[in-house]
Amino acid sequence: MNESKRLPRVLVVNKFYYRRGGDCVYTLNLEHMLRSAGHEVAVFAMRYPLNESADWEDYFPTEVSFSGSLTQKLRAVRRMLGSDDVASCFTALLNDFRPEIVHLNNIHSYLSPALASIAHALGIKVVWTLHDYKLLCPSYSRLAGGKVCDRCHSSRFKTCVLHTRCMKSSGVASILAWIESLRWRRRMLSRDTDAFICPSAFMAHEMELGKYPVEKLYTLNNFIPAIPAPPTGQRGKYYCYVGRLSEEKGVETLLEAATMLQHELRIAGSGPLYGKLKAKYDSWPQITFLGQLDSDGVAKLLGEAACSVLPSECYENNPLGIIESLCAGTPVVGAEIGGIPELIDDNNGLTFAPGDSKALAAAIDAAVYGPWNHEQIRRDAISRFNPKTYYARLLSIYKSIL
Repeated sequence: MNESKRLPRVLVVNKFYYRRGGDCVYTLNLEHMLRSAGHEVAVFAMRYPLNESADWEDYFPTEVSFSGSLTQKLRAVRRMLGSDDVASCFTALLNDFRPEIVHLNNIHSYLSPALASIAHALGIKVVWTLHDYKLLCPSYSRLAGGKVCDRCHSSRFKTCVLHTRCMKSSGVASILAWIESLRWRRRMLSRDTDAFICPSAFMAHEMELGKYPVEKLYTLNNFIPAIPAPPTGQRGKYYCYVGRLSEEKGVETLLEAATMLQHELRIAGSGPLYGKLKAKYDSWPQITFLGQLDSDGVAKLLGEAACSVLPSECYENNPLGIIESLCAGTPVVGAEIGGIPELIDDNNGLTFAPGDSKALAAAIDAAVYGPWNHEQIRRDAISRFNPKTYYARLLSIYKSIL
């Protein structure tokens, strides 16, 4: 094949290699997309019992854990600051696979940003998809005490973590996160990375505020791995929430709003607030807790709902829940925070001020009765979030840095 037309070999990197969270699902979908397009692809991750099998898993470094014995915790701390065992495994894989692109995902703590430096030193181009705010905030979530925190833009990390204990509300964990941020400074990460893929314009803006080079920031929304079939069931008058039941997701605000409405709310998901919220609201006839659903159950729930709701009170990046809802032709009521408003317009949903249960109730009521063109919502979403469109843009980014 003509060298100029040959597709680049890509090494996809993530700390875990199974369907654990959004970053892991993206990693697996990205690998599949690249292989299907004709790329040679290898994977690098930490060894873990739940990992899917991989051709290159012999190169994976051993598992570390921040729980367990003191020895295990110390090994994990060394790992987060850049350990020789990861460097050795990664370098061996680079030498044997010889990628042109290293595509990083979530690597902090269990693999570390040392990978970017190693690849950069060998002349290999580095692309980094940003799934959270770890490159801006020691705690990755931009939350302190369950509330949005912007201190990282205006204060030194030391002041930030010591005053807020933003990492798991723990002084020790917050100090470790601060030390980690000192080890992997923004200037170093900017030097060693050729392209940062920001799934939302909000993320790109925050990275710019964080002094990352604008010319290396690329906004590219997430994608759905396959075009979903059109919903076949009849739409009901219920609305739904699909996701984690935790404080920052605004579920308590949603449930307060639900008590003001007659429409049925169906909640799918689990999390730390599940028991508390179920005990408090399960007696309300218009509120149903479904627990965790599989992918088919989620698709049916979204496809037959009058609308879905994302009431987050944190800086969501490019939430898959909204993308899945829109691709099912279901309008979304979303909080005006983070990357959520970028996905919602007058034709596919409504927004409200985060934390305002009365405004949320009014928006839900309007959405349930609203005159929506469900098929148009679906077509527009699929046009925007399909894998073919995503791949074309990603390949153009790859080619621009080679």
